Amino acid sequence: MFLFIPAIQAQDALPKSVLKAQQQRVETIAKVSSSVVAIFPPSGKGGGSGVLISSEGLALTNFHVVKGAGPFLKCGLNDGNIYDAVLIGIDPTGDVAIIKLLGRDDFPAASLGDSDKVQAGDWAFAMGNPFLLAADFTPTLTFGMVSGVKRYQYPAGSFLEYTDCIQVDTSINPGNSGGPLFNIAGEVIGINGRISVEKRGRVNAGAGYAISINQIKNFSDHLLSGRVVDHATLGATVRTDDFSNVVVDSLLPDSDAARLGLRQGDEIVSFGGRVIGSVNQFKNVLGIYPKGWKIPLTYRRDGKRTEIIVRLLPLHSIGELLQFVQPPRLFEHPQKKPKKKMPRIPKIPGHDAPQIPKKYAHLYKSRQGFANYYFNEQHQKRLLDQLDTMGDFKNKNAKWTFIGTQPDGSPFRMVITQFASLLDLPASKQVHLLDIERPETFMAGLNEEGMLISFYQLHRLLTQKEEGFTEFYYVGSEPLDGTGPKVDILATMESGREARWYFDKQTKQLLGWDTFISPDVPECKIRIGAWVSSKDQHVVPTQWTAHYSGIPKVVFRLDQMTIENFERSVAPEPGAAPAPKP
Repeated sequence: MFLFIPAIQAQDALPKSVLKAQQQRVETIAKVSSSVVAIFPPSGKGGGSGVLISSEGLALTNFHVVKGAGPFLKCGLNDGNIYDAVLIGIDPTGDVAIIKLLGRDDFPAASLGDSDKVQAGDWAFAMGNPFLLAADFTPTLTFGMVSGVKRYQYPAGSFLEYTDCIQVDTSINPGNSGGPLFNIAGEVIGINGRISVEKRGRVNAGAGYAISINQIKNFSDHLLSGRVVDHATLGATVRTDDFSNVVVDSLLPDSDAARLGLRQGDEIVSFGGRVIGSVNQFKNVLGIYPKGWKIPLTYRRDGKRTEIIVRLLPLHSIGELLQFVQPPRLFEHPQKKPKKKMPRIPKIPGHDAPQIPKKYAHLYKSRQGFANYYFNEQHQKRLLDQLDTMGDFKNKNAKWTFIGTQPDGSPFRMVITQFASLLDLPASKQVHLLDIERPETFMAGLNEEGMLISFYQLHRLLTQKEEGFTEFYYVGSEPLDGTGPKVDILATMESGREARWYFDKQTKQLLGWDTFISPDVPECKIRIGAWVSSKDQHVVPTQWTAHYSGIPKVVFRLDQMTIENFERSVAPEPGAAPAPKP
């Protein structure tokens, strides 16, 4: 005998807490589904998923979803509409890209969660366009739980390295790529990417992997810079010794870690604030940071712990990254036809042809090394506008004279011009000269810390802006000196000398800069204490510190700064005399 209970009675038998949780889940899913994006290349072949993260239309997806699609795409939302979108930046190693949907300024955006708080056993749901089934752009939903956290997936070839990722049993299949992984509160905790598949097909075998949203947060401003973003390396390899300690196996001699004292055989205790207990844990931490970031590292040698802040090196060469910004091929080789036809973009009334309207053409600008240089220019303008508020520094022939004291009361005088500079320390009877045309003077006396060449770079920046440099671009953001608040970074290059300029993200004020005389010489770090307006309406620093690795900081307090025109005298015969001292 079978007993049938009507569905209504079965629902009534459930605890109210269960019914309430179910209703909350349904409401959460309904709310966030409007932020899920179906992404298609202009050709209509293939596709993937994404998620809106701002009302202005910024959306995250996988790099492999947009790879080869060109700068413009088509995107559908569950409102039934299809939108034009433009590519902004790509991270080939981390398999992340950021795009911008166009046509509205009130897109429904999802909230970002904290993937460091995710634990195995947490509920998680994925939304997207698996197998391109979302013909009306209503995303498919799958529900499951987190199977593991901080998983490491080895690179596919030399790229697509998944570090610190989230493993889920939530069903993720082809087409889900780039779509969001939500926690039960409807916050994005990851971007779905890889899956473990059965040998006979591309069907999920029960293990999917999402790129952690906290890793993406580290790269977000770099992606918004329109660049091809690179990941980082310490300049060292590690291994596990006989006592299960993670020790340095090899080390590049010109790496920042080596300059700061790390040596082969040292035990890595912690990195990036995490305790390191295995090689995989080390790779996980390393993989979540962009190149150039400064990260805390603690190592142990002979029982003694040492803490350093190391600058991370690029993982790939520029040449390796350039392959990802080549224009897509217009014609396929006749011997490389696709094995099967992929679904085309569903026909939407008024959108019969996936052509990009001319009104959006200006949103893309091609430049070597960039996914879309247009967006980098917008960030440059932001920071250059701030420099304009510091006063009229347009005269590149100007001579800057700084007069002040050091903490011990001894005086100093520093003169900066575009041809030569000097630092006069009367108390110690030292005069340090920097002649731009004589590279040997770059390493003289106090200038070994690079202070003169650093202020020479400031002179070029304020008097000539982008015209004074062979390279000039917005990098992104990073914590100042590895532990401070996030700052915006502008990078410049001239005559092989590189500088990174740090701006407060809120006030846009210049906080300091690092100058690299050459790749094999540690940088000089200049940090500004405060800025004030001078009598001639220029904003000048009240004090600054010059810091060179391994040497104590030198503090300079400014009493007076004068700016006057300076014309370089010409020697009677070329090479007859060195550049005159200012």
